[in-house]
This record gives sequence, C-alpha cells and structure tokens, in this order.
Amino acid sequence: MIEIKEIRTKRELKKFIMFPFKLYRDNPYWVPPYIPDEVKTLRWDINPAFDFCKVKYWMAYKDGKPVGRIAGIINDIYIKKWKNKYARFGWIDFIDDEEVSRALIDRVESWAKSNGMVGVHGPLGFTDFDPEGMLVEGFEELSTLPDIYNYPYYPKHIEAMGYKKDADWVEYEVKVPDKIPEKAARIYDIVVKKYNIRVLKAKKPKDLLKYGHDIFDLIDVTYQNLYSFTPLPEKQVNFYIKQYFPNIVPDYVKVVLNEKDEVVGFVIGMPSLSRALQKAKGKLFPFGFVHLLKALKHNEYLDLYLGAVRRDYQVKGVDALMMVELTKTCIQNGIKLVETNNELENNLLVRAHWKYFESRQHKRRRCYLKLFE
Repeated sequence: MIEIKEIRTKRELKKFIMFPFKLYRDNPYWVPPYIPDEVKTLRWDINPAFDFCKVKYWMAYKDGKPVGRIAGIINDIYIKKWKNKYARFGWIDFIDDEEVSRALIDRVESWAKSNGMVGVHGPLGFTDFDPEGMLVEGFEELSTLPDIYNYPYYPKHIEAMGYKKDADWVEYEVKVPDKIPEKAARIYDIVVKKYNIRVLKAKKPKDLLKYGHDIFDLIDVTYQNLYSFTPLPEKQVNFYIKQYFPNIVPDYVKVVLNEKDEVVGFVIGMPSLSRALQKAKGKLFPFGFVHLLKALKHNEYLDLYLGAVRRDYQVKGVDALMMVELTKTCIQNGIKLVETNNELENNLLVRAHWKYFESRQHKRRRCYLKLFE
C-alpha cells in the first residue's frame, strides 16, 4: 500500500530535498543540486515565488520507506497571462513502480481539480528559472546543474497515465574551435563600428550588478512568447540577483551595451559544476568547496545558462558578436566543450547558432500535459 504524506515542516522538507540522493546514488549521469540553493528555492518562507504560487509538496511511502516525491504548483501569473487554468507538477522522482508514480500524480491532479484547474502540465517549477522538462533522450549523457536528470522509466510512467507531449527542449554539445574564423572576426569589427556597441569588460561579479535588473527586463521582453514563460515581479528578480549574481564568473558573461549604456544583448555561461557537485554531493562542507573552487578555476567544460538580444538589435549581428567574444574566452581559458542546455525545439533562431560549430544534439526534455475530462 502506498501512503502519500504532505510536507508541512522544514524537517520534512529536508527529507523531500534529499530523496533523489538515495535514488540516484549509483547513477553516474545524475548531478545533485547545490543543496543551499535548493533549500532557498523550496522554502516557503524564503522564495518570493510563494507570493504568486500555490504550492504543495508530497512524499510517497511504501512499507514505511520513502519511494517518491512531487510538488504541485499553481502559478497565478501564468494563468493570468496564458489563460490556461493548468496546475504544474515539478520536483518529481520515484522508484520504478507504477503504483507509486500513479499515487503521486493522482494527488496532484486531485489537488488541481479542487482548485478549479482544468489540467496539469510539467515538469515545471515556480518560474522559468527553475529546472523544467523531463528527460526523454540522452539518459547516458552527464547532466548539468541547471537541468533535470531522470531515469528512462519516468516518461513511460507519465505517458501511461494519459500525459502527452506539449513542448520539447533540445540540448547540444558544442566543440570549441581552435581559432576564430576570419569571416566571424570581420563581422565582429563591422558590427561594433556600425552600431556603436561594445561588450562590457567585467572583472568582478560586482561589475555586473549594475546591469542585473536591465538583464531581467530584457528577458521579460524577449522571452514573453516562449512556452509557459511568465514575467517576474520585482521581488522575485531581487531574489535571483542576490542568489546567483555573486557566483557569476565574469569571464563567461558577455553583456552588450549601446551608446546609451543600455543592455541590448547578453549571454551567461559558467564552468561546468557537474563533476564537482557529484564529488561534493551537493554540499559546500566539509570539502565540497574544494571541488567547486577547482571546477570554477580549471575546467574544460562550459555550461550556457541564459542569453537574449533586444529585438531591434536581433538582425544586427549582436548574437554573432557575443558568440565570438565567448568563443575567444573559451579558447584562451582552455574550454573544449560547451553544453547549450535547454532550447525550445521550435526556437529555430537560437538553434541555428550551432550550425557554425561542430556540434551534436544529444539530449531532449519534454513538458507533458493532461487535460481533465
């Protein structure tokens, strides 16, 4: 018999957070979350997302042992913008037992119906800056910090419960070239002179803080038509800036400014923390910080996190300028491979960037949807 327990206390939330560590203990591809950040994201008394999201967490038990977990989320901003009364499921993990997965999903669906929802989709988080999409291809590829990893049986269970594809994200592994092609270098010079733009030379994370809100404003505008995207309230933006900006490695953040010092484009990358987090087991202490610091300073792998170009600059070569700058830094610092992380399958403009590089599309993640009858 499966027992579903709601998470109500901080102590119970810790068990919720730590459940995947046991489930994936022997899996070489799973990357644990950085536990302090996971706590900040999931704590109802810390994350401002709880101001506009109704949230429930549950864990499944079988014979007294934890066998699964799930979050149910109703994002009021999403519903207002997209006019879809959908609840979300996220942070879903379970053993290979259909009785367990069905009990978890049934609980979310029942809760969603009781709140007037007409369907459920996921995996999604509170906002688009949380991990999203269930892995459906690339189970034998090393995961990354920003993305979800799951066993191959997950999508089989979800689909057996009537969930269908609603959107897919794809991911590429891109090889860093030995040098910048001459044609790209010429285009770089032309774009800089013609449009009077420059790339910010940031040396410390503090140099980027000045542009933090401008970057999020640009995201709100350029991402507004992307799948499930919702604008962020000011309080949420401040939360993300405080949480993530101090850890930025300026070398891999390229911010393009015009003559008015306005942000017209940016791309954010980070040295891969995948192997370091595996060794650290998601913790900073007692020795996790050693692995993380080493990964930040000496690494052959880079993860891309975010990028955007202001619409009135999208046909002016700003994206090419950023790619040239980032590639230069990768070559200088010995980066060999870049993980693009999630890109919507139908976002052909972004996916087109990789045709100029030696690359392979090696992962695919899916958001599922089920409408109630």
